[in-house]
Parts: sequence; structure tokens; C-alpha cells
Amino acid sequence: MPRRPSLYTIAPTRPFVDVLAAGLLAAYGTDPLRLADVTVLLPTRRAGRLLREAFLRQGGGRALLLPRMMPLGDVDEDDLSLSDGAAPGEGVEDLPPAIPGLRRQLLLAQLIQARPLRPDGTRPTPEIAARLARDLAGLMDRVQTERLSFDRLTELVPDRYAEHWRTTVEFLSIVTDVWPSLLEAEGMMDPADRRDRLMTAQAEAWRHSPPDSPVIAAGSTGSIPATADLMAVVAGLPQGAVVLPGLDRTMDADSWAALDWTHPQFGLRRLLERLGVEREAVADWPDAIPATDTATAPADRARLLTEAMRPAPTAHAWHGAPALPAATLDGVTRITCPGPREEAETIALMMRETLETPGRTAALVTFDRTLARRVAAALGRWGLTVDDSAGQPLALTPPGTVLRLLAAAAASDLAPGPLLDLLRHPLVTAGRDAGLFRRQVRRFECAVLRGPRHAGGFEGLRRAAFKAEFAEDSGPLRLIARLEGCMGAFLAGMQGPEVPLTALVKAHMEAAEALAETDTEPGPLRLWAGPAGEAAATFAAELADAADGLPPMAPRHYPGVLDALLAGHVVRTPPGMGHPRLAILGPLEARVWHADRMILGGLNEGSWPPAVEADPWMSRPMQAAFGLPPPEQRIGLSAHDFTQALGAPEVALTRAARVEGTPTVPSRWLLRLDAVTAATGLGDAWAAAAHGPWLAWTGHLRAVTPTEPVPPPAPTPPVEARPTRLSVTRIETWRRDPYGIYARYVLGLEKLADLDQPLDMRDFGMLVHAALEGFRVRWPGPLPPDPERELLAIGEEEFGETLADAHAAAFWWPRFERTAAWIVAQEQRRADTLDRVSVECSGRMTLSGTDRPFTLTGTADRIERRTDGTLVLVDHKTGIPPSKTEVSAGYAPQLPLEAAMVAAGAFADLPAAPVSGLEYWRLKGNRDAPGEIRSVADDPTTLAAEALAGLTALVNLYARPETPYPARPVPDKAPRYSDYEHLARVAEWATAVDEEGGG
Repeated sequence: MPRRPSLYTIAPTRPFVDVLAAGLLAAYGTDPLRLADVTVLLPTRRAGRLLREAFLRQGGGRALLLPRMMPLGDVDEDDLSLSDGAAPGEGVEDLPPAIPGLRRQLLLAQLIQARPLRPDGTRPTPEIAARLARDLAGLMDRVQTERLSFDRLTELVPDRYAEHWRTTVEFLSIVTDVWPSLLEAEGMMDPADRRDRLMTAQAEAWRHSPPDSPVIAAGSTGSIPATADLMAVVAGLPQGAVVLPGLDRTMDADSWAALDWTHPQFGLRRLLERLGVEREAVADWPDAIPATDTATAPADRARLLTEAMRPAPTAHAWHGAPALPAATLDGVTRITCPGPREEAETIALMMRETLETPGRTAALVTFDRTLARRVAAALGRWGLTVDDSAGQPLALTPPGTVLRLLAAAAASDLAPGPLLDLLRHPLVTAGRDAGLFRRQVRRFECAVLRGPRHAGGFEGLRRAAFKAEFAEDSGPLRLIARLEGCMGAFLAGMQGPEVPLTALVKAHMEAAEALAETDTEPGPLRLWAGPAGEAAATFAAELADAADGLPPMAPRHYPGVLDALLAGHVVRTPPGMGHPRLAILGPLEARVWHADRMILGGLNEGSWPPAVEADPWMSRPMQAAFGLPPPEQRIGLSAHDFTQALGAPEVALTRAARVEGTPTVPSRWLLRLDAVTAATGLGDAWAAAAHGPWLAWTGHLRAVTPTEPVPPPAPTPPVEARPTRLSVTRIETWRRDPYGIYARYVLGLEKLADLDQPLDMRDFGMLVHAALEGFRVRWPGPLPPDPERELLAIGEEEFGETLADAHAAAFWWPRFERTAAWIVAQEQRRADTLDRVSVECSGRMTLSGTDRPFTLTGTADRIERRTDGTLVLVDHKTGIPPSKTEVSAGYAPQLPLEAAMVAAGAFADLPAAPVSGLEYWRLKGNRDAPGEIRSVADDPTTLAAEALAGLTALVNLYARPETPYPARPVPDKAPRYSDYEHLARVAEWATAVDEEGGG
């Protein structure tokens, strides 16, 4: 007669690995060799480490020969025949190796690209194909894990499904038609298929030849069929046992029968049905830990969890549920934080506070990887490093980011933005001392990368360096030469039409190593150092092997393909590097371990439980028809993990009320607890659990000493430091924003040009001014026979390479053509009254009657000498000119001051003469109104005299040492734009000034 399966469970209110270790020590610990013969199968490798630590705790720190611990989901040939004399199973030795993940992803991407993915024949780009290949590999793993066959694809899409799903399923025929032969040619097999066969072989080996030593399968719910089969065999072994995590044996029969995929007990019920065992036949694992040796959650906590997780068909029983004592929620805290940052800081504070008690441990359990990273960063405030079981994405580590930045810079042909991002990376030193290299990069940035984009490539960088203001400085040129030596081969490869991926990868890694070199340390030693560097080196080697033999690809797709291949690769903290009493766990690891303080973070819908994402390859009905478990299976598993963690003696439940400004929805299990606690008399205790001090303490950490709003800046530099020479255009700034004059001419600060500066309306205005200047320089007197044609020809010369820009060619040139026609019309209309036209006339005048010498300079756009001997001053504006009111009030004094200079003979080659007109020509270039002439002075002579007197008074005012240079003294008259607004901290004080009536 077959042996009755040996099944046990450990309640969620007990620490799983500690109870398991204590039970094994009680049964086998008297003989050290006997304990070493025991084999324990666990869900993950991390669970194995946790069990080892539990043995140390339960063994009192004495030396032990520990059992052999093996992760169920990561079996290989070395794990077969775990007991003496067990045959590994027929044919196992001949199984091909599993195909490496990157090789499989690239081969699948190649197949995906080879076939149209849409009815219109569209084929995906390489980067999209690489991402789809990762999803397809995941689907293949799921199908093989569930022991299904893709042969049923042809039956999958009846006529009622949308046409694109039919196309997708036809596309999936590559899995049945092409992939098997491709795998055979590679001499490999799919990893999920191989794992299934190995586990099946192990089960068969144990079934036919039971091991002579104990085998314990613990902590798994058997959600994978091969795992469930192996657990079934273990349960039937003479010395075998299966220990289930948190089986609910108190649930009523109606609820047990009504369980669905989303229930935490559904997976365990399926496992028991597969094993043919009734729930009542499962015993408690011998709990050899004295109650005084470990903190335990109240026994009624398990009853609360049973009620909270009732399936919908029996949820009406809440109304008749017996009352639970308030002590049920002892140790439970719930915290709703304003946002994710506050949640992370609060969790970090709770973990840090735990360390105040010697020996106490704390763990964050979350699905939210962003929250986990924020908590790890927040713990850095106290110099703490935490072990995160999920690891850090390789793409976000220093080696991963430098590889991505290098690929992006090369693909952009060294565009300023991507190139500067690369050069600023801490690992990039290009063979120089790090400090020296950073200084060189700053000079290179200012000299070469800022301003209009260069032509591209190293040659474009060199031309930009020669054009720079301090081109005599050879530093930028030397840096360009050094960079070309490091990454020139990679850049050249990235410019080809199609290049083998192996060649790109080789050149890429060589360039990265060269860039990482310092003057004292080889590049490979820096780039591949530490856990992240080792993971990146492994990735690079695997990628080089995986790319072998693949067809060439267009290099422009390489950065996207690299990102798709990096996705899913993580760097885990090596054991012992994190704080020994702190951990960040995934829910799977937390299933088998209770820290003294468990913090369940990110308890919002879409985070815990995770959102059910649509599969790009199969719709939900198609998955059901195919036989795959529904996506809700993940919800049930995460529900089980939630109940396991909530069974800890001290638990904090945290969530963010808003994420990126959007209100969040609490996790469904929090909402269930809201309802059940009210129904079981725990409403007050549940409400009290939300009134802890943690949020207030977090606020104190972030609190700053209240300060009064700063007043507007009003510096008073020494008189000798104040400017004694300004242009007429700067006088307007002096009137509207004296602080701007202080910053520019006293402090000597100039705004840097924008990085990769695009063409803007200032460039258009400069081009128009240059064309009009060239026209009148060539024809200062009478107009040529065809003036419009002549002006357009000069304009074409001035626009030059700018017309290579699509926007300039499509919008600016037609606008200039309309402007040119309008200008010529004005010239012809005035021709009979004009004697001569002077353009871009420069002049200077020393003011009289000032306490300090002061020189006024100016350049007039256009000065017309009329036949009556008077002058008309014209200023060209492609933007909005100032109003007549602003001019007369002195806030736009350019033209009046130029008139005063003309009257004083301050312009060379232009004798003094009376001014009869001051005009702004607004050059709009619109179809309906290409231009507009706006006269701003009825009496130019008087206006010029008033402007000069006003300037003299202004100069004398600022000749006094006590006169400050205030920022925006009259807010309504402040300039529309200032380069020094941030320096003046306008946003910090402007509102307060406005509220006080300052504007």
C-alpha cells in the first residue's frame, strides 16, 4: 500500500524558517551527520540563505553541519540524484544545454523582424523586435512551464476574434514552424523545457529509488506543475515531507469550495487536489521554539485574515462574524503618506529606528521597485546599505549607464547633448586624471558644445573648436583628439549602413574600456569593478557570444536594441555587503521569513497586487482557451504573500495617497480589512493603528528653520566698480532692471549659450538685419533696377547654411521673401525724399554734466538723410516694438538717445543734423501685413533732449556709493526676459513684493 503523503503547514503567525529549522534540529540535530544528510527544497536561493541564518539562531550559534538546500526553480544536473543510489532518470545526461537568454532573445527578434506583424505588412524595427522577443520568450516559458503545446495555435482564434489577433497567432507559427529547427541547429533547448524535464527526471528517480536520507520541500505553493509533481513525490517518500506556508485549516467548507484564482488559498487548494489530500489531513509542523523565545502575532490575527480574505460568495458571513479582541491588531500600524517620497522616507526611518534595539531586524516587503530604490537611497542618510533581494537594474548602474550613454552618443554622431552626458559620467576619464578631465570637459562644453549644433562627428567638433571665441586655446582640440582615439573606431562603425552586431559590440566595449582609463588605472579595471562591473562584464561577454552569426543591422537601432537586451538584467548585493539586520525583500522571499518589524510598502492597487498587464501575443480569452492560467493567478499569489507577511508580530502597512499628483486607490486587501475590522468589532483598533508618530517624525527630519522671505537684492558695489560705458540698448535694461547691469558689468557674468542651441527668432532677426545691412551698404543711394531681386540675393547669401534647416527653409525664408517685398515697397515710396541711407552706424558720446565720466555708445540700424537736410532714425524689429508711451516715459530710450547722439555729431561720417523722425519698422513677414511703420515721436528733438537729461540724472544717481542696483524696481516695467532672473532669485521674493503692492 502506498505511503500516506506527509504534509505539514506552518501558520502565518509563526516565523516560517525559524520554526522549520527548529523542527529539523529537534528531529535530526542530535546527530550532526544525520542533519547534514537532510535535503531541503526551497522556493528561492534567498530562502536558502534565510534558512541558514535561522539554523544559526536556533542552534544557539554552535557549529553545525547544515542540510543541503536547493532552490526548486533553479535545478540542474548537479542537483539530480540528491540521495544515495538515486538514478537521475533516463536520458537526462543527453539533454542539450539551455539556450542563453540573450542568444534566444536575439534569435527570436530576428524571426520577428523577418515577418510582417500587422495586416498592412509592417515589420517591427530591431529595437521593437528585441522587446517583443523578450515578451515572446516569456510566453514560451509560461507555455512550457504549464506543459502545453504550441501545436494548438491553429485552433486558438475563431472568427469572433479581431483580425489583428488572427494575424498575431499566424505570426506565432514561428514557434512551431521555425523555432524547433533553429534550436536543434544551435544544439540547445529552451530553459523552461529543460527545467521541467530535469525536475520530472528527479521526481521519477525518487519515485523509483527513494533516497535513504530525509527530503523536505518547504515554502512552495506548487504553482508550477513540475514543482507540484516533485512535491507530490517528496510527500510520498519514506523520509519525505512537504511543509506548506500558511495553509488555512479553519476556513469553512463553503468558502473553501468557492475559492477562485484571486484567493490566497487557491494555489494551496490546487496543490492538495493534485496530491489527492484533504485539507484536514495536513498537520502542524512540530513547533520546537518555546513561546518565550520569539515574538508571535496574536492567535486571533489568523482568524482576522481568514475573514478578510473570504471569497465573494460567502462574504455575507462578515455580518455574523464573531467579535475579535482588540489585541488582534497589536503590533499593526498603517500609514498613509502624502506621496511616494514621504512613504520612502517614513519606511527608511522605521528601519533605522529598529536598529536602536540590539538584535532587532526590519524588512521592507514590496512589489514596487521604485519604492525599494527610494528607501535604499533614504537609508544612505545614515550611511546604511541594505540588501535588496530583487537587485538593481543593470541599466541603472554606473557601468550600465556608461554603456548606454556611449551607444547613444555614437548613434547621434556626437550630438552635443548625448556627448556631454557621456563625458560627465564618473567612469569616463579618457586616460586622464579625473579632476583634470572634468576641468577639460567644462572648457570643452563652453567652447564647442554650447551654441548652435556643430556639423557632427569628430570633424564637426574640430570645426566648432576652431570657430570658438578662444580657438587659440588648444585644450578643446587636444580633448577631441583624445576622444577620437578612444571611440573613433566605434563611431566609424556606427556610421555604416549595416554592420554585424558582433562588430558593434566589440567596438562598443573597447571604446568603453578606453574611456574608463585614467592616467594610473587601466580602463577594464575601473569599468568592470565591483558587483555592477562584474554583472556588466558578464552581460558584455554573453552579448558578444549571442550576437555571433547574426545578420548585419542598421547601427542607428543599436542603442534601442541594447536597452531592450539590458532589461531584466539585475545586479544583486553580494551576501554580507548589506546591513545584517535590514533587508528589502520580494514577497516570495518574505513568505518564509518574518523580521521583527515587517513593513509592507506600496499597498496601492496596481502595485500590490501588481497590475494585470495585457500580453502582446495573446488576449485573455485566447490564454484561457489555450490552457494558460489566467493573469489573476498572480493576484492570488500576491494575496498569499500579503497574508503571510501580515502574520508577523509587528507589521506596518504603508501606501502613498497620491502618486505624481494623481490620487491612488488603496489595495483591495486594505479595503477588505476596513470592512472586516468594522464587522468584527475591531473598528476602533484599526483606526488607532493609523495614528502612529511616524509621519510626524519624518516631517521633523525634513523640517527646516522657518525663514522670512528674502527681500529683493539691492547690491551697492563700490563706485569705482560701476560701469562708465554702456550702449543705448543697455540703458533700457538699466531703467527696467538695474540688477541686470550689476550682474553683467560689475560681476562680469554672462549667460552661457544653450546646449545644442536650436534656431530661434533671435537668429531670424539677426539674419534679416544682416540682409538689410548688406543691401544698403551695396546701394546707399539710388536703388538698383530690380531692388527686390537684389535684396533676395543678398538674403540668400546671409541665410546660407541656415536654409539646410527644414524649419528655416519652410517658414523663415518665405517670411523673409514677404518682408523683402515690403521693404522694397517702402524704399521706392520714399526714394524721392531720400538723399542717402546709412546702416549699422556706430557712434559714441561722452556725457557732460555727470559726476563721473560716462560714455554712451550705440549702433543705429538705419539713418535716412532726407533731401531737406534732416535725419530719420529707423530701428528694425522682427519682434514687438515698444509703444509710444514706453518711449516717452523713458523705458525704451534707444531711439531718443540715438537721436541725441546724432544731434551731437557722435556718429562717424555723419555730420550733426536735426532729427525729423523716429520710427520702428516692424518686420512681421505675414501674408496679410508683412510690415508696419510705427512713429514714436511727434517732437524728436524734445524727446531726445529729455532722454539725454534722464540718462544724465541716472548716471549721477548711480555715481553715489549708497545707490543700490535693485532687481525689477517697478515690476510692471520689468523686462520680458532676463538672463539674471534666477541669480536675482526673483521667484523667491516677487510674490511677496506684489502682495505688498510692489506691482
